[in-house]
Amino acid sequence: MDQTSIIHMQPGVRGGQPCFAGTRISVKDVLDYLASGMSSDEIIVDFPELTEAHIRAALEFAALPERHLATPA
Repeated sequence: MDQTSIIHMQPGVRGGQPCFAGTRISVKDVLDYLASGMSSDEIIVDFPELTEAHIRAALEFAALPERHLATPA
């Protein structure tokens, strides 16, 4: 998946955190929800603007070894 089309970072939006395009939902939020035990389906019910592709993109983003280079200090 091309994450640059689904995950964006903009200064002034959620402190520059990686967020899903067209939303203010951060990748970290989704990862935190998954880590707390929420299922993908539960997250999508709570945030209907997200899809299964967003959840997969968050997981892929978290797995990237260079992701720390893409986040502001």
